[in-house]
Amino acid sequence: MSSLSSPRFRVRAGGRLRGSVRVPGDKSISHRSIMLGSLAEGVTRVTGFLEGEDSLATLNAFLQMGVRIEGPDQGRVTIHGVGMHGLKQPEKPLDLGNSGTSMRLLSGLLAGQGLELTLIGDSSLSSRPMRRVTDPLAAMGARIEATARGTAPLHIRPVESLTGIDYAMPMASAQVKSSLLLAGLYAQGETCVTEPAPTRDHTERMLRGFGYGVRREGNRICLTGGGRLTACDLDVPADISSATFFMVGASIAEGSDLTLEHVGINPTRDGVIGILRLMGADIEILNPRDVGGEPVADLRVRSAPLKGIRIPEALVPLAIDEFPALFIAAACAEGETVLTGAEELRVKETDRIQVMADGLLALGVQAEPTPDGIRIQGGPIAGGQVDSKGDHRIAMSFAMAALRAGGEILIDDCANVNTSFPGFAALAAGAGLQIETEHD
Repeated sequence: MSSLSSPRFRVRAGGRLRGSVRVPGDKSISHRSIMLGSLAEGVTRVTGFLEGEDSLATLNAFLQMGVRIEGPDQGRVTIHGVGMHGLKQPEKPLDLGNSGTSMRLLSGLLAGQGLELTLIGDSSLSSRPMRRVTDPLAAMGARIEATARGTAPLHIRPVESLTGIDYAMPMASAQVKSSLLLAGLYAQGETCVTEPAPTRDHTERMLRGFGYGVRREGNRICLTGGGRLTACDLDVPADISSATFFMVGASIAEGSDLTLEHVGINPTRDGVIGILRLMGADIEILNPRDVGGEPVADLRVRSAPLKGIRIPEALVPLAIDEFPALFIAAACAEGETVLTGAEELRVKETDRIQVMADGLLALGVQAEPTPDGIRIQGGPIAGGQVDSKGDHRIAMSFAMAALRAGGEILIDDCANVNTSFPGFAALAAGAGLQIETEHD
């Protein structure tokens, strides 16, 4: 969507964040609840479902394939599972919008269904690399045709069967791992994926929740095809990626004291807490508990002076979606922050390293992009105008930067904030951010 027709954020300088907020449900878990609930036997009831455009794209895809789904209604969804082989041929291509998770996971899940399918997306999704999933799926016997550049649209052709493989991922990616494991449900024999570094493990946890056996031996995850899924009830925790904007905002804005409720703190996703604490952030984990196999807690964040650090590469895969907001924390820290080992950021919804660097430079912050990361010198943030390039996480990150800016920040092209965080501006305003949404 072009910035000419897309809403923009106007955020006045200063302010602080106080009180308690609950951000929307976890996007990764919301996607997977629809996928596995649809293939399960019985009725799956979900609470806390994220009613954002990305997870709704997954929901609508399964509606098109004949699954009866009630909701979402205030985060409640009821899925009437059709079993492992009950999906029907859709009448038109499955439009997955801006959602890379939907496209990559469905590539695996649908490869062995015996259906003829086309997966399409918006211009951003259609530029993102898909060979990282289509190549190993082809080794399992899948027939998936992409463009010459290895991008969507993806055409999935019926095959008689898939065969399990033992795949060592060249780079850590939860989407690739999940795609192959979901294909493995329909493969003959065992499918194993070895990850070079830990990645989010929601797929494995949720498969077990639906009664499917998954084995982990160190960094190798295996399952055997031909099993079944049994319906269950799921409570989706608040998304730590969405909570991150508020964690950073409360850390950098003097006088802030904010509690984030019911946040998922899965150990494969909590790298942002570790990184912010290394920078000196004051984050207190309250009331830790287990909800449906996922660890959850309330997070109390109080403002604190941050210092620049060299971010440990071991934490990078555990915080890959949170780096746009972390770059704002780095801009407000004393000294230099250096990120390496994060080349994955260049193939997200945008090239997040370059787009964030451009925005920081526009606000007077010293930022030097590198092939696999960035160097940011903390210092004053000026007011100004930045282009989010339609990337939801970049738009919300620069909104929080206004808490420490010397003047108003205008952020263009913010429509895609609704992909992951519907109601962001209203929730942030209620906590103390001086934000307005403008439409041309």
